[in-house]
Amino acid sequence: MNLGGPGFECALPGSGTTGWIKVAFEKGYQVLLLDQRGTGLSSQISAETLDALFETDEEKANYLTHFRADSIVRDCETIRKQLTEGRSEKEEQRITLLGQSFGGFCITTYLSLFPQSIQHAYITGGVPPLVDTPDKVYRALYPRILKKNKLYYKKFPQDVARVRRIHEFLSNNEVTLPNSGTLSVRRFLQLGIAFGGAGGYDSLHNIVQAAASDLDRIQKLSYRTLSMIQESQSWDANVIYAILHEAIYCQANQSSHWSAERLLSEEPFATDFQWRLEDLKPDQPVYFTGETIYPFMFDDFAELRPLKHIANLLAEKRWGQLYDTEALNKLDGPLTAGVSYFDDMYVDRELSEHTAGEINGFQQWITNEFAHNGLRADPERVLSYLIKLARGDEGYNR
Repeated sequence: MNLGGPGFECALPGSGTTGWIKVAFEKGYQVLLLDQRGTGLSSQISAETLDALFETDEEKANYLTHFRADSIVRDCETIRKQLTEGRSEKEEQRITLLGQSFGGFCITTYLSLFPQSIQHAYITGGVPPLVDTPDKVYRALYPRILKKNKLYYKKFPQDVARVRRIHEFLSNNEVTLPNSGTLSVRRFLQLGIAFGGAGGYDSLHNIVQAAASDLDRIQKLSYRTLSMIQESQSWDANVIYAILHEAIYCQANQSSHWSAERLLSEEPFATDFQWRLEDLKPDQPVYFTGETIYPFMFDDFAELRPLKHIANLLAEKRWGQLYDTEALNKLDGPLTAGVSYFDDMYVDRELSEHTAGEINGFQQWITNEFAHNGLRADPERVLSYLIKLARGDEGYNR
């Protein structure tokens, strides 16, 4: 089981047996929760841990090249061999995989590298695009983010003026967050990442409303509001998420070259995402960005600042293969199924459909019932249905 990211550990289950774990137990599985390397109880990555291990930024950057899906998968394969040692029957040596979001990216790499090790594979909201750079991903993503912005302002039309006022305040004032990070205009606009999750419109509206109220009452942002904003952004606590996010889309000896930033100067949609006060037209809505990584973050986020040069080195790094399309085409054994969400802001559905077509025997379920959170919103139904898809009714009723 691998949840989200890159750069996020597996959350421990709550008390009692519920959700997807209940389904897994009912099907006779033993469950292993894997903290991907660099997270949780694994070899956690931060500026402090890197300083303790290495002297130069070049050494640190080289170390961080070993924290993508191919390395995570090899960790899991090593664990699988240890757990199944001594078992004679081939079926008893295989494992079943469940991956949410980036976990699905890891599963697709696993299917490329070690298909003989897998009995079944279930992907939720994470059938990855088979691309060599993030450019194609972001060209599809920015228009989806724009659509989400328009839906947000349709739901909360008064927030058009509120966000413009916050934008103006941040443009004219230097604002420091509780952990010494900087709340710039661009950082504030990254709160649009919430649009991809359940309740995201409401959670962002609460922050906008609180900030606008602060400016009305005390002409600055309160500690409470600043704390809300800081806690809504996870990059300080999960630095791999910022450092390697674009790298998860790179292969075939290609680099990311700060794709999200670069496309804002190359593509027509760039005019919709304005953060300079002088570039805004009168009454133009200020549009938020989403799950997009930019160089400025390594100035504004306190925990990312020491990693700025490392991030620049990795943005120019030419990366090796993550997926083997020929191997995926020829899969004969692992029974795989995945759910893709029709209007998912984080993982493009059309790119996922193309990938699903490249995985021999893959059963894809496309639904608009959930945003990116089906496994959390209705875990028993989602996993049960994926098992049914992959195995057929006979396997489902075992």
